[in-house]
Amino acid sequence: MKSSRTRAKTMSGSSKSRIVVAGALALLGLAGVALAQPALAADAPKQRIDLRALVLDDASTGVDTLRAQLDREGVPYDVLNLADGGRPAITAAYLADSVSGVRRAKYQGVIVPNENAVTGAEATALADFEREFQIRQIDAYTFAGANVGLTNAWSGVLDGAALQVTDAGKAAGFGYLKGALTVDDRDASVSESFGYLGAAAVAAGATFTPMVTGTKPGGGTSGSLMGVYAHDGREELVVTLAANRYQTHALELGHGLITWLTKGVHLGYTRNYFSVHVDDVFLPDDRWDTVHNCTVGDDCNPQRDPATLPYNQTIRMTKDDVDALIAWQNARGVKLDVVFNGGGSVEAGAGDPLTAAVVAAKGQFRFINHTYEHPYLGCVQDFTVTPWRCATDAAGQTRWVSQADITAQIKQNVDWAKGKGLTLDASELVTGEHSGLKTLPQMPNDNPNLAPALNANGVKYVASDASREQTARPVGNATTVPRYPMNIYYNVATVAEEVDEYNWLYTSTADGGSGICANNPLSTCISPLGASGYANYIVPLESRIAYDHVVSASPAPHYAHQSNLAEDRILYPVLDAVLARYRATYTTATPVVNPKFAESALQNRRQAAWTAAVQSRQIEAYLLDGKVTVTNKGNALDVPMTMPSSTTLISASVLGIEVSGGPFGEPYGGERSAWRSLGKSGQQQLRVTS
Repeated sequence: MKSSRTRAKTMSGSSKSRIVVAGALALLGLAGVALAQPALAADAPKQRIDLRALVLDDASTGVDTLRAQLDREGVPYDVLNLADGGRPAITAAYLADSVSGVRRAKYQGVIVPNENAVTGAEATALADFEREFQIRQIDAYTFAGANVGLTNAWSGVLDGAALQVTDAGKAAGFGYLKGALTVDDRDASVSESFGYLGAAAVAAGATFTPMVTGTKPGGGTSGSLMGVYAHDGREELVVTLAANRYQTHALELGHGLITWLTKGVHLGYTRNYFSVHVDDVFLPDDRWDTVHNCTVGDDCNPQRDPATLPYNQTIRMTKDDVDALIAWQNARGVKLDVVFNGGGSVEAGAGDPLTAAVVAAKGQFRFINHTYEHPYLGCVQDFTVTPWRCATDAAGQTRWVSQADITAQIKQNVDWAKGKGLTLDASELVTGEHSGLKTLPQMPNDNPNLAPALNANGVKYVASDASREQTARPVGNATTVPRYPMNIYYNVATVAEEVDEYNWLYTSTADGGSGICANNPLSTCISPLGASGYANYIVPLESRIAYDHVVSASPAPHYAHQSNLAEDRILYPVLDAVLARYRATYTTATPVVNPKFAESALQNRRQAAWTAAVQSRQIEAYLLDGKVTVTNKGNALDVPMTMPSSTTLISASVLGIEVSGGPFGEPYGGERSAWRSLGKSGQQQLRVTS
């Protein structure tokens, strides 16, 4: 007994701590939860790394490209304008200090235009800072020279050149990519991307590791275009390929650059989204007249004998088209959103085969209210002039479609859907032609009756045209959700019709076109497309535009029309080209995300709130001893976080003992990421392990 008492008296301090902690956890209702205490190097000096980047900006394209990527993902950063004579000097105090006796790096990564962006005392302060805290630096664009551990093997225009992400690159941040990429070559007559193919040439004690290599067009010489120069206790990712924020290869590689810079630990979130809305389902769409170059029933009414027409003057899906849509969705693993007008079904009659086919397979589809009959819901239109104008009353005031009429169109379509047993979120709405929202030049403001009608019907999300309004905005209690238009026209169902209308819009009068392209500074005239023009020109162009939207982290849906799923079903080749390119470029761990309409709106709302919070420095976040701490100093907020794949939640931490809450976030692209809701003064802690 004596020996037992002795053992109790000589219990280790660690065991005593565990008993105290266990008691504390019991009080918290966590009794029985396994305890874990992170192993720390006893002699390692503590360093706090704030989760914010520093950008030294000289207005160059390379720096702008990286800033755009930081913005897309929501990574906090500060900017020093190098051309501003009144900017703060880069000193040791500017870059680091101490907090509660712990050395703090105010930045987790540094982006510079090139290795010579600053000189003298500023260069020394920056180098010392990077060495002390092991902070990484990206040289946004520079020459492949000795200053960055390279010799120049070849330089020139790299348009269309093959790129390859190396195994080292995949391991260091680019692992979401399969490996093979291509430098943009959008116009054969324009030089778009210059670059230097570098070969490693380092002094003793230094290394150069290629992350992305390239081969000059036509084959032959290869070399590094993105690589890590490790020297003097520092790491620089050296970029020798010119790029701008809009180029596809910059969009594809951008996330890897940010991941490398931050060592995979940062605030921010990225996904690649692809949703497509198919408008006007159940309605017949007017058809393009290839003889008169106008739309029958819309902007022209040719006096022809209908019996001589080679096709109907309207376009409407059939049961076979519904079956084809279901088969396409199941084969591709992507849903197209059915944006419907119930009035078209009623007009077609009780025995309408299209309605029967859709209702029979209703579980296969996602439905969105497009109003009952697709009327224009803005001002009352006056077509006595071209282009049309808003009608006015005797006092000269604009006549608006009434709140009662807007409400009827919204409610009647919801009631029709309920009567058919369709699952519908009544808070989502797409008005015909996005009408009711401001549309220049005729309507510089919204229909004043739109917002009250949306409020009365519980509409929270209303579609807008991203070619007119790129950002979401409030309309009453609702928020707009911008959608990207696809240049596959609403009034065509065949390849021949699409090519004919495309030629009319994009060729000069000398080539038989409208000449609109010559008079519009935003448009370019092309040579007339032949019979193969759809497959060889329109599909590659439209799919590339949509693909760029997908890989730019934009949640905005695309939209086309039911006519494009009828007859020749011309929408599918474009969608297939987007998905084929995506799946050839990204790993299966980085799937395309197919959000519903309300989910796109949620992402827009989160991004906007997060951007405002970053600007006001509402969130404090840092890494210390392998633990990330994120604290909300303002009102409740969803905070985006991206971490290495092994990161776990810390659900409680008492006297240095942590209770794990399991894996953090969702896996995507080899990382784990999520939006975490933090209340006022709320905090989230994560354990990051290598």
